[in-house]
Amino acid sequence: MEISHYFEFEDHVTGGIRESVVHQRKMLNRLDLQYTTEPDLDADIFHCNLMGPRSVWYAKRARARDIPVVANTHVTAEDFGDSFRFTNTLAKPLKPYLERAYGLADALVCPSAYNQGLIETYTDTPTTVISNGVDREKLVGFDALEDEYRERYDLESPTVFLVGHVIKRKGLETFVELARRLPDVDFAWFGPLDLSLKGRETTALIEDAPENCTFTGYVDDIRGAYAAGDIFCFPTHEENEGIALLEAMTAGKPLLVRDIETFSWLEDGEDCLKVSGSGVDGFEAALERLTDPELRRRLGSNAAARSEDFSLEAVTDQYRSLYEEVI
Repeated sequence: MEISHYFEFEDHVTGGIRESVVHQRKMLNRLDLQYTTEPDLDADIFHCNLMGPRSVWYAKRARARDIPVVANTHVTAEDFGDSFRFTNTLAKPLKPYLERAYGLADALVCPSAYNQGLIETYTDTPTTVISNGVDREKLVGFDALEDEYRERYDLESPTVFLVGHVIKRKGLETFVELARRLPDVDFAWFGPLDLSLKGRETTALIEDAPENCTFTGYVDDIRGAYAAGDIFCFPTHEENEGIALLEAMTAGKPLLVRDIETFSWLEDGEDCLKVSGSGVDGFEAALERLTDPELRRRLGSNAAARSEDFSLEAVTDQYRSLYEEVI
């Protein structure tokens, strides 16, 4: 079996989609499956990760040749808004485009049950939930970087942190307001920071953030973020799964999340703390609770144990089964 494992715009797209593709290719290697990263209509399966125009073109031709088409549903109109400049404008016409594009597949891979529910309103193409997974090997030795990264960004424990692109959808307004309300606590957001891609409101939130709120920009070794951070605060409003959250769990960090459907599988008070509603007060109260080192230790330990279900080793065979089903 040979897979055409294609990632359109591979040289330009970063963040969770890129990480998912990296994980998939590691899993293909584990399965000892042959694959090419180019669109190839001589392959047994055409698997695309981003349904751009070139992917759609190849998907149509693959179907004409009876080559099974598999597509990951990383992008939805719901999570596209409040991301970068102009994405709100593009979100509305994006849904009918994705309805047609995802409809070309024989099987769709959804990273979560929540994402699956959304996609089933787009198309009747069969869906399968397969997590993006977490690469546990990527984080090996992270704790040895604690002193270096705390000193680099002038952070004191307990540091409230987040990892990923700095975008409004991920709860930027809440994160900044929490830092403003808790001036004696250090907040750090580790991730790419290109203001030329941000809208005016997002740029203002970043530029007007208080002194105890650090935006690091690109980090050369992401392990340093999990070494320097103590409480993973993720007030996102919309998420398809959240690879950074899985990484924080693997690192044994206590989670503080907004109570959205995506995170329904997390148990409040067991492996995380959840905050309902869109206000900041609940997050502030939860952070006050997390000043307790024993609570942080217990939640982090439970999160680490739970993360094992999302390891690449645990997810790999699901791709084997999917490929065997569509071939």
